[in-house]
Order: sequence, then C-alpha cells, then structure tokens
Amino acid sequence: MSQLTHFNQAGEAHMVDVGQKANTERVAIAEGFISMQAQTLNLIMAGKHKKGDVLGIARIAGIMAAKKTSELIPLCHPLMLTHITVDLQPRQNGVHCQTIVKTAGQTGVEMEALNAVQIALLTIYDMCKAVDRGMTIERVRLQKKSGGKSGTWER
Repeated sequence: MSQLTHFNQAGEAHMVDVGQKANTERVAIAEGFISMQAQTLNLIMAGKHKKGDVLGIARIAGIMAAKKTSELIPLCHPLMLTHITVDLQPRQNGVHCQTIVKTAGQTGVEMEALNAVQIALLTIYDMCKAVDRGMTIERVRLQKKSGGKSGTWER
C-alpha cells in the first residue's frame, strides 16, 4: 500500500511538492446519482420549475466547482484546467451525473472531477428541495483517472 502523501515525517499536514513531477495530460472521470420522486423528475424535464432550467444551472455549478476545488479542499493545488464536462442524464428515478476534467500539469484532477459531481447534484437538490426533501445523493465515486507516474486507474 502507498504512503499518505499529505503528511510530513513528523505527521504534520502539508502540501505535496509537485515541482519535480513531469507535466503530463491528466484526466479524471467521476460520477454520482441523485434519486428523487417521479413527480420531481417530471417537473425538471418539463421545464416548469419556478427557479428555471435545473439541469442547465446544475451543469454550470459543476463546472464552477471544478475550477474552485483548491479553495475548498485545503491541500489541493490550484490547477489550470483545460476542459470540464458535466453531463446530466435523467434516469427512471433521478439524475445521473458524470464529469470529465482535464489538465496538462504536474498533479491529477480527481478531486476536481469529484467536486464537480457533488456540487452539480447538490445544486439539483437545492433547486428542488421545496418539492422533494427526500432526494438522496449517492454513489459518488471516481470512475477513472489517467496521467502521471501512477498511470491509469479504472474502477
């Protein structure tokens, strides 16, 4: 098993020095799901929600979240992201979210992809909570990452 990298030899939290790492293309794909009542999904899909285009706003929120990850997670490096995709697909009992985040850099983008999923789904919850407080965000996970010294990992 690998060592935890965010702790120094004294056990203190620190930001990892990535200065000597090679710049490589790095990609992360994450996913999650928000389950909801059929009526809530119908309201979203019919475009009749009082707050507007729920999925469109959630998509923008996910993109913004990926860009701001280092401001929310203390030891994440600020990254120059080259591409962010937030795909929201209605399913029988909710909405599936998949994000793809890319950069050419010295550290990976897994946290950015996961953060984008969480915030996109939280935005759906926020916009729809007045009609369905029982929505559940679930199965948020990394699907795949590539690039860097560790190469490709896939679920």
